[in-house]
Amino acid sequence: MDLVFFDIECASVYKTSAKICAFGYVVCDESFNIKEKEDILVNPKGAFHLTDSKGERGLVLPYKYADFKKHPDFRAAYPKIRALLEDENNIVAGHATCNDVNYLNLETKRFSLPSFRFAFSDTQLLYMTMTGGYSRQYGLEYIAKDLGVDFTPHRAADDAYATMRIAEAMCRVNGCDFAGLERMFGLTRGRIENYSIAKPVTAGYSAYVKERREAKEERSQARRDFYIYLSRKKRRKDGSLKGKVFNFARCIEDDLKLSVPLLDKIYAAGGTYTQKLANCNLYVAPRGDDSTRTNAALLRDGLRIVTLEELGAEFDELR
Repeated sequence: MDLVFFDIECASVYKTSAKICAFGYVVCDESFNIKEKEDILVNPKGAFHLTDSKGERGLVLPYKYADFKKHPDFRAAYPKIRALLEDENNIVAGHATCNDVNYLNLETKRFSLPSFRFAFSDTQLLYMTMTGGYSRQYGLEYIAKDLGVDFTPHRAADDAYATMRIAEAMCRVNGCDFAGLERMFGLTRGRIENYSIAKPVTAGYSAYVKERREAKEERSQARRDFYIYLSRKKRRKDGSLKGKVFNFARCIEDDLKLSVPLLDKIYAAGGTYTQKLANCNLYVAPRGDDSTRTNAALLRDGLRIVTLEELGAEFDELR
């Protein structure tokens, strides 16, 4: 069983098109001895519009752009790429592999070619599972540095080589081969077939997604309950907080054990609460809160912002 690590560079990437200009790959055995390494250059049949992962310009590929024009388009490279990726004796992997698989998918549609059909692994997902770092997408350069792997960024074959060395490093740390690494982390390979792509998943990532989904549902339910409770509150005609219109940071709203008693005290003292930040004149947030709503509150001129401790002190004075 051989391992195939691949990477793709595109002249431009949009939602419905990805014009491939380089397909780089490394084939090695299960002990990571390299059998083949190649950059397949492709005429993208389109202008270069290079952006980074944030969609900002400035990305430079380490090729002479004129060289791409000397090569045929994707249709000529397709048979070799397909044979490599669809060989059932190969385990196919990449870094953030779904992105590259999607580029292949878009190009087959663009040139009316048959869909690719193969399963694939993902070293980024394996690294996230190994480290438990699910909250961000780790770039190839970050992982390579963390695992002591050197590489030249954005030459497709070199990125594929770095991906292979990352896989090798993870196998070395865990004392197993690549297939064993997948089993250890409960990885289900992704798949492309009939122009449809299923993402790879690991047991740890699935548990993380489930936990986040449940937490989000709990927050949503708490927010609904908060606003239902708010809708039943009646404003007093007078009181020490008359004219004060409050708004809370999201994390306070979502904590009913905290937010409901605060509402009671505010309304008992003649104050009111608004769901809209723009309509309040007193905003309450925990110390150090860096949420979107709190950052927006900080930009409002004349808005008084208090911490929970400061608000509590005011309530103590009202007694």
